[in-house]
Order: sequence, then C-alpha cells, then structure tokens
Amino acid sequence: MDLWRRIWLVTGPDRTALRNFHLANLLALHAGLLNSVGFVATATYSPDATGIYASHMTGLTAMVADHLVFGDFRLVTMGVLAIASFVLGAMSCALIFNWSRRRGLRSRYSAVLVLESTLVLLLGGLAERVAWEHHLWLFVPILCYTMGLQNAIVTKASDAQIRTTHVTGMVTDIGIELGKLIYRPSRADLEPVVADVTKLTHHITIVFLFFFGGVLGAAGYLWIGYYALIPAALFLFILALPPLVADFRDWPAPPRVG
Repeated sequence: MDLWRRIWLVTGPDRTALRNFHLANLLALHAGLLNSVGFVATATYSPDATGIYASHMTGLTAMVADHLVFGDFRLVTMGVLAIASFVLGAMSCALIFNWSRRRGLRSRYSAVLVLESTLVLLLGGLAERVAWEHHLWLFVPILCYTMGLQNAIVTKASDAQIRTTHVTGMVTDIGIELGKLIYRPSRADLEPVVADVTKLTHHITIVFLFFFGGVLGAAGYLWIGYYALIPAALFLFILALPPLVADFRDWPAPPRVG
C-alpha cells in the first residue's frame, strides 16, 4: 500500500517540485530507451542505414531541409511525417489533459501516460510481425507521437520547467550552473554569483538517466528486437495506474469544472 501511495504521488494531480523531479527521472529513463530503440531499428531497416531519433525535432527539421536540397524525397516525407506525429502527440496530450481537468479527474496526467504505454506495448508486441518494407512508415510516426505525448505532459506538470525527451536545454543549464559554481568575483566587495546546486543536481540526474535508458534501449533491441519495448511499456503503465484506478472507483462522478 505504501508503494501504491508513492506511485500515486508521482503521477497524481497534486504537483510539487520534488514529485515533478521524480516523474522526470522515470520518464527520462523511458524516453532514452524508446529513442535508442527507434534509432537502432530505423538504422537497421532503412535502405541507406539512416537512423532517426524520434524525440529530436531539431535534427528531424534539419534532415528535412538537407534532403530537400539533395532531392531525397523519401527522407523528406519521413521527416515531415515524424514532425507532424510529434505535434499531433502534443496536441492529443493537451486535449486529454484539459478534458480531464475540467471534469476534476485525478488521472489528468496519468491518462496521457496510459495512452503512451498502450501504444508502446502494441508496437513492441506487433512490430516484429509487420512486413519489412512497412517498418519505417509504421514505427517512426507512432514513436514520435508517443514522444510528443510524453514531452507535453511533463511540460504541463512542471509548468514548462522540465523536458524529458531531449536534453539540449538541460545540458545548457548544466554548463551555466557550473560556470556560476566556479566563478569568483575579482573584488571582495562585489556580490557573489551563486549557483543553483539543486537545479544542477536535478539536470545532471535527468541527463544521466536519459543516457542510461539509451544504453538499455540499444542493447535491448540488439538482443531481442522490438520486444525490448514491452518492459518499458509495462513500467510506464504501472506508474500511471493509481490515479486512473481511483477515478474508475468513484465513477460516475459529477463533472467539476476547474
């Protein structure tokens, strides 16, 4: 019961900075795994061995621009489809979250994670049965859609303070805080520059977990293929389950606009 309550606090409706940090840690690990499985899989099945990072919208946008100039319209189409799927995932998150919040549902965050975990579970279980020539066109949009879902829900939970599907901003913040940490004013009468050690520690932790998830994802795919996604999907589903169970237990309940 204590474990159930701890999970509830991580994905429940009442947010604190510490709960957001714990949620970000778990989702960064999950995103790193999915991102690496996606890269290794697309590099394996692509005719030109082009791997795609499903969460890397900057890289995908650059890929579309580059291959438009090169005249490789297959990769241009793939890149546009991937970006559109990520945007659609973020849109879906906003729709689910606001619909749930207006009805006072405690699963306003976890419902999005349940959708993500369901899609990842289906992908992990069924992708090996899909014909080779359809892998990229099926796999990439679904994976980008789930990354859009996840990035948007963490953005909602943390008031845009935390991202989990990409680490560029966090690596930048790590550099800034390290610079503050080692800076010493040239005169004793100047106000000292104070580093935010808590922020630095949190960002280093999230970046490491994203990296570690990537190692697990790449190794898992090379070992058992798409089935490596199944434990990740089940983990996310269990993480998101308690608030959803609470809402079903109290159903039906009168809508509460909030």
